[in-house]
Order: sequence, then structure tokens, then C-alpha cells
Amino acid sequence: MTAEKRPSATLHQQILSDIEGRIVSGEWPPGYRLPFEVDLAEAYGVSRMTANKVLTKLAAAGLIERRKKSGSFVAQPQVQSAILEIHDIEEEVRSMKREYRFRLIGQTARKASEEELRALALSGKTRLLALESLHEAGERPFCFESRLINLDVVPSAAAWDFSATPPGKWLSAQVPWTTAEHKIYAIGADSEVARQLDIKTGAPCLVVQRRTWCDQGPVTLVRLIYPADAHALVARFTPAQAARG
Repeated sequence: MTAEKRPSATLHQQILSDIEGRIVSGEWPPGYRLPFEVDLAEAYGVSRMTANKVLTKLAAAGLIERRKKSGSFVAQPQVQSAILEIHDIEEEVRSMKREYRFRLIGQTARKASEEELRALALSGKTRLLALESLHEAGERPFCFESRLINLDVVPSAAAWDFSATPPGKWLSAQVPWTTAEHKIYAIGADSEVARQLDIKTGAPCLVVQRRTWCDQGPVTLVRLIYPADAHALVARFTPAQAARG
């Protein structure tokens, strides 16, 4: 069936699904400029009204940004409310309608260094599980994770294969946390971070560092590292909350 013979509703959904698929797959990455409305209409053999309706829906879904006189661009992802809550990275990626992938890079049980003991507010001999992993969105690096788990509090983590389960999701199911602390700061990517995130060495990155505790003591210290030019931290609060701060 040719495009001209399809019902307009079917055409609209076909174009919407096609463009959404290109964005979710990473074929059209953040910042990519979409064809202009008139060009989309010509390419798909539809009216400009149909093309405009597609772009409007994509913008409403947060997949694109429409800029007056400049055109439409694939939207940059955001880390939503990361300051105030412990979010699930997989849910975050899927909420942007991108395919999520997780890859474990390294998993090692070892004795904590003096620096790590200080970072976790521990003393004496403590064994840690050190994990490094990469979260991807639409086949593109999204977040590099470096995590330490206190094996004195979570001994079962030493025998767990985290290649199939992101450690943050596993921990939240195994050890209910009672207190969490977030620290937000910027760094320049070292060679390893740059390689994993596919950015240049020294490129600015946004770091969300989190420590959590349970009744038995410190549970984990994790650094979530994002390319700075593709992410922002967003927190919403009320005047009452601001007054308390």
C-alpha cells in the first residue's frame, strides 16, 4: 500500500513511530536537527499539517525541542530530581523512551583502603566489593557507575553476579536503607571515564555521589558520572520546603 492510500491516522502513527525509533535507537542523538516540517511532509508524502502534528506530539513527549526559526532538535536527557531522591537509572532511561542497556565492567572483593574507610566513615579492617559498570541509553553511554559495597553489612553481595542485575536495583531490594546523602559536583573526565562515556579526556562531567546507611551501618558509596553537556539536575520544591532549608 502506498503512503497516499493509507488513512491519515495510520500515516500519522507511522511517521511518529519511525522518528521515535530513530531517536530511541540513538541514530538521531541529542542535539540532532530534524528535517524541517516541509521536508518531513515531502519525504513521507503527507500534508504539512500532518507533519506538524507529529512534531507537536514528539515535543509534548519530551523527545524533541522546537526552536523558533531554528527547527526541531532531539532533546537532551535530564537526570530528574536526583538531588532529593534515589532514582532508578533504568526507569529514568525508559522514561525518555530510549532502550536501556547495562554492562558490568569490573567486580572485585578486596580490603578497603584508608581513603575508602574515610569516605564510608568506617574504621578497622573492612572488606568491600568494588564494582564498575556502564548504563546505556539507545546504544549510547549514559552513565558510568563506580560503586563500593560494605561486605560487613551486605555479605551476600560477594557471591552475587552483577552482570545481570544493576547493583543499585539489587541493593534496594536486599537492604532497605534508612539514610542517604547526596553530593553533587563537577569533574574533568580522566582517561578511563572518557573511554567509557565516549567523550574527550578532560571533558566536563556531572557527578552524583551517594552514600547510604541502614541500621547495621554504611551500605554503599557510589559515584554516578554523566557527560555534563547532556544532563541537568532538576529538583522541585515548595516555599515551605525552601524556608526549612
